[in-house]
Amino acid sequence: MNNRKYVLITGSSGLVGSECVEFFINKKFNVIGIDNDYRSFFFGKSASIKKREKFLSKKYPEYKILNNDIRNLNEIKKIFSEYKNKIKLIIHCAAQPSHDWATKDPLLDFDINARSTLNLLNLFKTYCPKSSFIFVSTNKVYGDKPNQIPVIEKKFRYEIKNNHYFKNGFDESLSIDNSIHSFFGVSKTSADLYVQEFGKNFKLNTVSFRCGCITGENHSGSEAHGFLNYLIKNIIEKKNYKIIGYKGKQVRDNIHSHDLVSCFWEYYKNPKKGEIYNIGGGRNNSCSIIEIIKKLEVFLNIKIKKKYIKFNRTGDHIWWITNTNKFKKDYPNWKIKINLDQIIKKIINKYKIN
Repeated sequence: MNNRKYVLITGSSGLVGSECVEFFINKKFNVIGIDNDYRSFFFGKSASIKKREKFLSKKYPEYKILNNDIRNLNEIKKIFSEYKNKIKLIIHCAAQPSHDWATKDPLLDFDINARSTLNLLNLFKTYCPKSSFIFVSTNKVYGDKPNQIPVIEKKFRYEIKNNHYFKNGFDESLSIDNSIHSFFGVSKTSADLYVQEFGKNFKLNTVSFRCGCITGENHSGSEAHGFLNYLIKNIIEKKNYKIIGYKGKQVRDNIHSHDLVSCFWEYYKNPKKGEIYNIGGGRNNSCSIIEIIKKLEVFLNIKIKKKYIKFNRTGDHIWWITNTNKFKKDYPNWKIKINLDQIIKKIINKYKIN
């Protein structure tokens, strides 16, 4: 076991982080995980990742979990100084992930999302510069720029015209300027840009994956983060679902956490310096909230009660579908394997079992 490569994963008990833990252990890595369950601080006990953490720790002896705070530079430095160049990959998943929460405390949001990322990049550069650094970024780096694209209101969703440049989804040519980002979007944009600069300026292997809705059965969904998981959880528990803004016709594409982590694997095998990729489920995995509710009514054979809130969240997208052509061109072996219906059924089964 000591001859194995090491991967360092921040936010290792969350949705993406825990998916990384299992994936890379199956690829014969040892995993150093960092997670202090700050998700429960942000969103309450129901969003805690402790159950997932205990499962991983019990199942995998190759998994070492450290309950450090990524804001504590001295603590994190000790980890890097101990393992040094044994670390072959860093996957930075830890974040404050909510628009709403960031507005309450922009300084804390910045410390977690931006300052901590810069600290990790410096440690990466100092102790294991031949490894690779993967950053889980967000499509919120584009702010509400997508909302400047004219949309057509249909019965159950918004759409853009078939002859529009972005008809197949937003690619990396979309500008991050002249838009409202929300404080969360600003802190993640700052981190995203630092990741790029460490790659371009210092010639290091770094990448920002700008993700849309990442989801899956292992998500601890909450009202402020993780809409698909939270929606299904609420419905199975026979609660009302509150639809915030845009009449419930706002469109998202959904990517299962396993399909996202398989992107990480392709990048690890052939890394690039300071790269960015928009990653999501694409048009085939896209839906509006109304469309998802209709699917669930069929799958669960129930009528779902809905409450509409007229205002929308700051920076919230009306229509987002990801164009992944750039990543597919650079890494042609990657493809989406888990479709939207499969994602929904996986989440339903998880909550029914629990």
